[in-house]
Amino acid sequence: MINRIKKLRLIQFSFLVTGILIIFFTYSANEFFSREEILPQETQEKIKKLNNQQVNDDIFFNIEYSGLDLAGNRYVLKSKEAFNSKDNQDIVNMKSVEAFFYFKDNTVLNVRSDKGIYNNKTLDMKFNENVKAIYEGSKLFAQKAEYSNFNSFLIISEKVEINDAQGTIFADKLLFDIKKQTLNIASFENNKINANIELK
Repeated sequence: MINRIKKLRLIQFSFLVTGILIIFFTYSANEFFSREEILPQETQEKIKKLNNQQVNDDIFFNIEYSGLDLAGNRYVLKSKEAFNSKDNQDIVNMKSVEAFFYFKDNTVLNVRSDKGIYNNKTLDMKFNENVKAIYEGSKLFAQKAEYSNFNSFLIISEKVEINDAQGTIFADKLLFDIKKQTLNIASFENNKINANIELK
């Protein structure tokens, strides 16, 4: 009689353990498959890439900086993705960059590039790769542009092309003086172009 009771208890205990294991594995499988269905493959890959990045790389999305330069002009700098430099926390590396410079005469300079660097201490900006700028109906294309807040000018270089109503100009370097609102265009190869244009 005692052996029979022990056998019954052993069988009941086995059923209990089996039931708990079935519930556990069923829940785990459902959770796994529901995760797989909810998140598309592309989103899962992005999450994996972000998780694989180093922890000390602080990545920010859709950031915006705004303020006044030393000349008293307002600016807005936007980036779809950015992270601080490990060596210098004042330096912000950016991707998909767009800047607006609002001048006192109500004109606006719009600059875009694939990559950029912003110094949030000096307010200097660098634009790299596929630089595009629009000012007063003129369009500019280049590979590099540097904005100096202290000197209040924008230097544009590397494959510079300017398109406006008067035609197309190719140059090696272009200096846009924000204080004086003048444009200096220079070509060092065979001295093809060396012009100073008043933009007021």
